[in-house]
Amino acid sequence: MSASAVPNDVSHPLPSPALSPRPASTQAAAGTTARTAPAAGLRAADGERRRTSASAVLRAVLEHGPVARSTVARITGLSPASVTDYCARFAALGLIREAQGTSRPSGAGRPHVPVEVDRTRFVVGGVHVAVPYTTVAVLDLCGRVIAQRRLPHDGTEPDRVLATAAEALGALRAAHAPEAAPLGVGVATGGWVDPGSGTVIEHELLGWHDVAVRDLLARHTTLPVHLDSHSRALANGERLFGHARSGRSALHLFVGNVVDSAFTTHDQVHYGPRSQAGAIAHLPVAGGTRRCRCGRTGCLQAEASELTLCRRALDAGVIDAPDPMLVLRAAADGHPVAVRLLLERARLVGRAVGLLLDVLNPESVVVVELGVIHRADCLAALREEVTAHTWANFDAAEVVVPTSFPDAVLATAGGSVALDVLYRDPLGVAAAGMRHR
Repeated sequence: MSASAVPNDVSHPLPSPALSPRPASTQAAAGTTARTAPAAGLRAADGERRRTSASAVLRAVLEHGPVARSTVARITGLSPASVTDYCARFAALGLIREAQGTSRPSGAGRPHVPVEVDRTRFVVGGVHVAVPYTTVAVLDLCGRVIAQRRLPHDGTEPDRVLATAAEALGALRAAHAPEAAPLGVGVATGGWVDPGSGTVIEHELLGWHDVAVRDLLARHTTLPVHLDSHSRALANGERLFGHARSGRSALHLFVGNVVDSAFTTHDQVHYGPRSQAGAIAHLPVAGGTRRCRCGRTGCLQAEASELTLCRRALDAGVIDAPDPMLVLRAAADGHPVAVRLLLERARLVGRAVGLLLDVLNPESVVVVELGVIHRADCLAALREEVTAHTWANFDAAEVVVPTSFPDAVLATAGGSVALDVLYRDPLGVAAAGMRHR
């Protein structure tokens, strides 16, 4: 996918004003443009301020609800009148509702009636495309997974995978949330993902190159579709619904078949030029022995991916099929080799986290890794290794934590892409969603 072409102004010079005087009508039009341009800029700035304020109000209701409007005003710094106006508009659209049975007296006059996010009127769809399967899910506006389903791949041709996902997503919503209107679909996957164009630029393990995921899935669902990498999607999920929502910076590490990361600061995920930030597959880690596709030895993804975990478990006779959950079950049954493989993997990831901590110095680190999520010994091993491989001064038990979504990581990843869009522009997204009712 090539970068956008830049016009060559040198080969098409503009005429000199001294040599080519403009007609009076053109001069008048230019004067009008000069007068209207600042006005247009002011309107755009005003619109952005309204979006930002609306986002702040809905985020406050999400995080603190049921919450009084006066409290929302104090949290956001907006005037009580503005908060009341936004809440009235949200209620009319179906985004929030008054919390029944929780009225609080306020002295004379009408009692305070707290508001909360309405979880019944709208849903979003979530799609996560992994290497062996796709996960589809329906989520409410609080990020809770209503229902999810795993679809094993029968080939990875993009249109086929996405068409199957769209059909399953429609069936899932019809079965579990038939009365709720869909606001859109979020898609998350690994590899190099460009949210701006809605394109998976490169996912080597799927064999996807320059796949217009947003356009393909929108055609199958007739809904707005939003795309991001799974690390950035889960970072936004944590920022909205999980561990990182009260912090100013966080590192999110995803260790699956694909290994990558995301970094958030001041309520924003860092994307970098062409959305390439977070690519850590080839981060060198001490103690690595496996040769990577790039030709080097010790790259993080080659050493720590679920593909590698399964190969090692198969070679050791721990499992009879390439499924990382089988390794986890064998370890739960006390198989010593399965336990050793999971602990080795956690330690390896811990060394990588230690390196990244020194570079980024985040307030928190959220790790998605099978052993770390489900086993206390793996989490302890990870934290020990982090402490041993960083110069930062911190308490690993407080800073390094597993994902907030242990039972629905992939479903939450897809849904969080769409929910992040909603919470950044709630009035615009909800108004568009009303048209799909």
